[in-house]
Amino acid sequence: MGTEANKQEPQVITKGNSMDRIMLNDLLRFDDEQIESARIKFNLNNSYFDAVERYRSDPERFNNRNLLWHINRRYFQVGQIAICFVRLAKDIWLMTGIKRITKLIDPGESGIGYKAEDVEEYLKYCGRLKLRFHNTSRSVVKRYDSVMDEIEVLEILNDTYTAEDFPGYDNLRISYKQLKQIVERKPQSWVTALANQKAVYLITDVKKGKFYVGSATSDNGMLFNRWSQYVENGHGGNVKLKKLIKEKGLKYIENNFEYSILENYNAKIQDEDIIKRENWWKETLHTRTFGYNDN
Repeated sequence: MGTEANKQEPQVITKGNSMDRIMLNDLLRFDDEQIESARIKFNLNNSYFDAVERYRSDPERFNNRNLLWHINRRYFQVGQIAICFVRLAKDIWLMTGIKRITKLIDPGESGIGYKAEDVEEYLKYCGRLKLRFHNTSRSVVKRYDSVMDEIEVLEILNDTYTAEDFPGYDNLRISYKQLKQIVERKPQSWVTALANQKAVYLITDVKKGKFYVGSATSDNGMLFNRWSQYVENGHGGNVKLKKLIKEKGLKYIENNFEYSILENYNAKIQDEDIIKRENWWKETLHTRTFGYNDN
């Protein structure tokens, strides 16, 4: 799931010579004062983290942490506009946030060195604007006025960028936060793939290394509906997961649970056959003894 590029090339909404291109400031329409004060923070993958995965998992936390992070030098000053980009592919960027710096603070253990507020009029573009820009230097932050004429608008997404197209049943592994976005926004490729699908699935507590094996059948509304129940309450009716949430809170689930598919089946397969395979996986992974299954 953690790749820099989408499976499909972004749809270019402008063609022709340079006069036909739509540039970033054609949409933002910054005045001279805003152009002078704005700075762009470019976020790329590195050996420590997958920037796109971090954004997909928690857009708000990504914008606060990756845009407002401060270690040795300050990139922004009070009153300046801070724009956050994350790279999706070579020369392809997603604009994830636009904030106005309101205060400089001691980063302390959090590493966040600024107080900032969203610039409301641009929220409709955040997470939806795909751009083309060839970064010729290693600078993490650039003055807006130095690059604004080079940043081309490729596409305005219908909805906030959440994930790639459905990756296939064999390659599906998503966090709780990603699942929540998918259930709430219902991207067509995911709904088509999961709404009428039966499956044996795996929930992994990545912090404790414990598993839960479950099944999606016609009895519980197929896979999309079954996973929607976990988004709704975190436990999907499971006794041990209810206990875990009571002890540690729903935040534990949100921060540590992943969802994947062990076996998938079409709607014609009998529910009893799915249950047999579910039990086989419970025995194989010993999830009744060492995991969260209680039956």
